Amino acid sequence: MDIKPVDPTSDLALRASYDVERRAMLVGREDAPHWSWPEMASMWRHDDVGEKKVLLGGWEDGRMVGGAVYFAPLLDNLEKAWVGVCVDPDAQGRGLGRQLLEAVEHLALADGRTVLLAETKLPFDQVSTHRNRRFAEAADYSFSNVEVVRHLALPVPVTDLERWSAQAAVKHEGFRIETYRDRIPDELLESFVAIFGLLAVDAPTGETDWEEEVMTPERFRDNEQMLLDGGRRMWCAVALAPDGTVAAYSTIAVPPAGGRTDASQWGTFVGREHRGRRLGMAVKAANLRAVQEAHPEIRRVVTQNAETNDWMVAINEEMGFEAVEASVEMVRRV
Repeated sequence: MDIKPVDPTSDLALRASYDVERRAMLVGREDAPHWSWPEMASMWRHDDVGEKKVLLGGWEDGRMVGGAVYFAPLLDNLEKAWVGVCVDPDAQGRGLGRQLLEAVEHLALADGRTVLLAETKLPFDQVSTHRNRRFAEAADYSFSNVEVVRHLALPVPVTDLERWSAQAAVKHEGFRIETYRDRIPDELLESFVAIFGLLAVDAPTGETDWEEEVMTPERFRDNEQMLLDGGRRMWCAVALAPDGTVAAYSTIAVPPAGGRTDASQWGTFVGREHRGRRLGMAVKAANLRAVQEAHPEIRRVVTQNAETNDWMVAINEEMGFEAVEASVEMVRRV
């Protein structure tokens, strides 16, 4: 197998990589959400000053049969890197995955990364026995964390959304809940990014500790544009403290029109000094209502949280999210 970087400006090579990844990732989980081709292309074609990213392709006889990804933070957590590999289902079982993993690990080690992280989605009854878990352990990766993936069918009854909002409102008098699409207003951006980078620190992360993510207003704006260029509609509900600063937020990414019918609930975070006011429920309910009113074609929302994140898990369960699979994180310390 010939392993070489994929040129993100080449539609042919990048699309071949996308197709291999899609086939590999959906084996045994055919109904699972998966990003679209425009979303994937936009991500790889946009530079991020805070992250180095490399996409490798594995070729045999002129056909891409596997791939590997490498993501390394450049402004924080400089000892860490995320790695991942996939092999086309009809080419599996021949050691190609191990070759791709060694190639992407070489990139990480050359950059001085000593904590390598990987993730795989697994059925609950195979968290310890699935072939993906065995593959990782054979390559000296050990268990770090597990997050539970949950789905919520839409639409949620408006009466439920109103009830959750009302119950939360009595706990945060003086706060305002506002919802925005695609772009955080300029006047809120500074306080928004101030708490945005804390999610990685405060959320449970198992056996791996994280530093605060360095997110500048300029970098955040660049990331907003990347998502828009991929066809995503980004919805964000924020809770504004009495002084006008962002106290909490929750985001939902809606995929490009005409494709998937599932949206992704991404980060939800409440600033440390504002916890205990049910702001998490407030922003989730407000954002969910905005999304299902604006996008009636969306039939479910997908999210995941660490199984030890009691507060957020309780909110998701109250809202009707149902557990469907595990997202298992593995780590190798070099």
